Amino acid sequence: MTALLSVDMLAAGQGGTRIVEDVSFTLEAGSVTGLIGPNGAGKTTLIDALTGFATIFAGSVHLDGAELAGLAAHERQRHGLARTFQALELFDSLAVAENLAVVTRPTAGSADTGRLGLAAIADRLPATLSHDERAAVALGRALIAAPKVLLLDEPAAGLDPADRRELTARIRRIAGRGVAILLVDHDVQLVFDVCDRVLVLDGGRIVARGLPAQVRADPAVRAAYLGGSEAPGPR
Repeated sequence: MTALLSVDMLAAGQGGTRIVEDVSFTLEAGSVTGLIGPNGAGKTTLIDALTGFATIFAGSVHLDGAELAGLAAHERQRHGLARTFQALELFDSLAVAENLAVVTRPTAGSADTGRLGLAAIADRLPATLSHDERAAVALGRALIAAPKVLLLDEPAAGLDPADRRELTARIRRIAGRGVAILLVDHDVQLVFDVCDRVLVLDGGRIVARGLPAQVRADPAVRAAYLGGSEAPGPR
């Protein structure tokens, strides 16, 4: 596989606090990489650092050969890096199609709700949508510019089992188009089910990495989550 995103010796934080230290990994085209870890491990800070929202940054990040360090968030997006946020904040006075249109660059053409699987709700206001539909719109906004790399921050939060299954299929379809995906979620079973490989962050550092089965059995993962008891597994 082709490495689209390469992260080397990344250190990052917010305010005056360094939260992430010495993090290195790659994301390959068409693959889904999971990032898991206990609360406070630094997962969202890592995404913030990659996308230009961290106030402390050191190290290097290359997207398809281009160095992103020092670029503003919108410039990184133009290079092909997109993300979702934990909060599903939409423009409540605008229909779904209009919510998509406001994040579309003039050169990118109109928002294609059909391509994004949102045609059926294109004319509806956010207040009339289910949680899963709002999440789909938030994901659609990240996909508008056809990114090369997609960072998903807690996309399964608040979803019921049926919606989680649909999210799994949706993520695999996006990866099938050659997009490199980093999935951060507290639902570790979802991560193990959908990801090709998994990274484990604890105390701001990667403590384990590998295939889902390898990571599940890693003692460092058991220690990070449960103080050495047993690895995260099906609930």
